[in-house]
Amino acid sequence: MTTPRIMRPNEITEVLNRPISQALLARDLTRLAYVAKDGTPRNVPIAFTWNGAEIVICTTKNAPKIPALRANPAVALTIDTEVHPPKILLIRGLAELDFVDGIPDEYLRPTSTYEMTAEQRVEWEAEVRSLYRDGMVRIVVTPNWAKLIDFETTLPSAVEELARQREQRQAEGV
Repeated sequence: MTTPRIMRPNEITEVLNRPISQALLARDLTRLAYVAKDGTPRNVPIAFTWNGAEIVICTTKNAPKIPALRANPAVALTIDTEVHPPKILLIRGLAELDFVDGIPDEYLRPTSTYEMTAEQRVEWEAEVRSLYRDGMVRIVVTPNWAKLIDFETTLPSAVEELARQREQRQAEGV
């Protein structure tokens, strides 16, 4: 097994500050990958917010991911688009669990793409406050690795390797 490449904080910041990354970080949903208590992988779509330094995900106190993240806080996040060519932001980090009374501000903050009328918003917020009256958990992920794939200036590493091999073959006239 190879050791993952360690990224310096300035490298992570450079990736996350790119315009495409910023647009992806302004989206509403990420896919959270983690290792479940039974040792098998999980990947769940979940709402998130980016506060400029951390990904914040809010969930119920009884969510199965909570004991799993206590046992193994390593997570991977994917935020992407549904168009061609896709734009994909990959983030890795460690999840910190913050148990809060009430509803975290991040959970109540209106999102950019999930639309509802003012009346729907009032009904939704009342339902949230009723359902989560015992509080929630903020899952806070500080990125320790990040990669942006836009298929124009950046590619998946395996595709980059194939492109290098092709260039080498072409240079050698093979």
